[in-house]
Parts: sequence; structure tokens; C-alpha cells
Amino acid sequence: MARKQPKPIQMMTNAQWEKAFPDEDACDAYLTANRWPAGKVTCPRCGSEHVYKMLKMAWKWECMDCGKSTSYRFSDITGTIFENTNVDLRKWFRVIHLILTAKKGVSALQVQRFMGFGSYKTAWYMCHRIRVALQDTQFQQLMGIVEVDETFIGGKAQNRHKGKRGGGKGGGGGAGGKAIVVGAVERKGNVVARVVADVSAATLNKFIRETVSDKVSLLCTDQWTGYGRVGMHRPHASVDHHIGEYIRHDPELVGAVHTQTIEGFWSIFKRQVIGTHHKISRKYLPLYVAECQFKYNNRHNAAIFETAIAGC
Repeated sequence: MARKQPKPIQMMTNAQWEKAFPDEDACDAYLTANRWPAGKVTCPRCGSEHVYKMLKMAWKWECMDCGKSTSYRFSDITGTIFENTNVDLRKWFRVIHLILTAKKGVSALQVQRFMGFGSYKTAWYMCHRIRVALQDTQFQQLMGIVEVDETFIGGKAQNRHKGKRGGGKGGGGGAGGKAIVVGAVERKGNVVARVVADVSAATLNKFIRETVSDKVSLLCTDQWTGYGRVGMHRPHASVDHHIGEYIRHDPELVGAVHTQTIEGFWSIFKRQVIGTHHKISRKYLPLYVAECQFKYNNRHNAAIFETAIAGC
């Protein structure tokens, strides 16, 4: 019997975006409503509600509790990623919409061409600021059946300059010189992915303790030795890819043992790296991981644009 596919979520289309944000004032109103959903504007510096709207300056307020001799003036973009930039808020919204609607991501060069920016640096700067806003610093530990796996990002060491090769055997074996990302995904749920320094047992166990609940129903991994001790505090089962085992059904377990869900996430992320960005530096890799993670976790969220703006 074929498995029923979930009904696809219709995100905001380009026509809907144009209708919702015809001008700068519409963007300011949307940002204000998402930043202060209760309708009461508070000071971003001290949190006071003792603020007054400035009648002669649009989208600006004045806090009477900040400072002793002078008051503190702020706007709707104060303390957000849009602050201290010369780019209109509507252009920021457009770039955010571009990033969210591109499953495999959008490069800064594409953004520059589409938006007509005179500088590539402007597009690059905006994209990275948006990725910072998409980082999920507050998350709930994963429950149910959880899969954990790691992946390596980067080309083969043997294809690099001799001085930039890693320590892999023969200059190209293993993960020599590649960046490592470890991830955990709850089946039919969210994913948490992080860049790590190595795949040692200590590193992997620390990641699992932070992201996976100890009340999990089942923890699925592969046969990598670094996962050897995770079964001490959680029900654990693994599959051995070296012998061609990719899924195993055990009547004593609550579900099938496999890592195909997390590998599906790696596939999406690597298609973004290979097909769109082509190369990602180790320094900024966590931001690209955060972008892909945010879009994956909001794949069933029709209001993903609103969620992104609220995090900015």
C-alpha cells in the first residue's frame, strides 16, 4: 500500500508578496506588527512600555525611561538585522523571500543580479545577516524516533593544492581536511544540525545529550564507533552500511531502524552547496547549515515568511 504523501504547503507567491508589500510603509507596518504582536511597543534598550510615538517622524518612538537627561529615540528596525544599513526595508523583505522560496538556496551573485545591487558585497552582506537571523538558538529536544548521522563537506583532499590538503591517508582518503556536520532528525519532525570539530565519541555524545531527549523512543545511527556508548542512556539501534544494510525491521523495536531521513536532509543541503554555492568556507558553514535547517523545520509552515521576519 503506497504511503500517503502530506498535502503540500502553499508558501507566499511572488504575486502575493507584491500585493502585501507595495511600498516601504507596508513593510514597516508588517515588521512592527511581528516585532510587537501584542500591539504595545516597548523600548528595545530597557524594555520599558513608557514610550511615545513621534508624530513628525514615521515609525519612530521615544522612550522616557532611558537616560537621565535625554530620552532614547528608536525605530522599528532598531536592534534588528536591518539596522545600520542603507538598503530599503522592502529590498530586505524581497531578499528574505528569495532565500525562503529557493529550496536549494540562492547565491549572493544571484541576489545581486536580481535586485540590481551595484555591489556584490552588499548582496553577500545581506544574505549572511539573514542567515544569522534564521539560526535557531532556542529549540526543544527531539523526541520519538530520532536518527543521528554525520556528513563531510568539501572536495577531495587529493584535488586540492598540496599545502591545503588534510591529514587523510594518501592526501585524499577519509575525511581529510573536510568540514564535519552532525545532525539529528525526529522522524516527521524537526532537524538539528551543527558543525563540529571531529566525529569522536566525546563530540557525538555531547551533541546527542544536548539535542535528543533521554526519553526518546528509539535512537537510530550507523555502525560508526563514535556511537558505541549512546545506548547507555537511550534505546539505541544501528544499521551497518558496510554490509549493505540500510533498513532493518525488528519486532522488539518501536520502528524500523534506518538513517534515511537524516540522509535526505544531507542530500538537500549538499545539493545547495554543490548546485548553488559551489564552495562554502569553513568559517561561514554554520550559517548555511542554519538556513537549510530553518527551511526544513518550517517546510509545513505556510507562514514561514512571518516566522523569519519575527526572528530578524
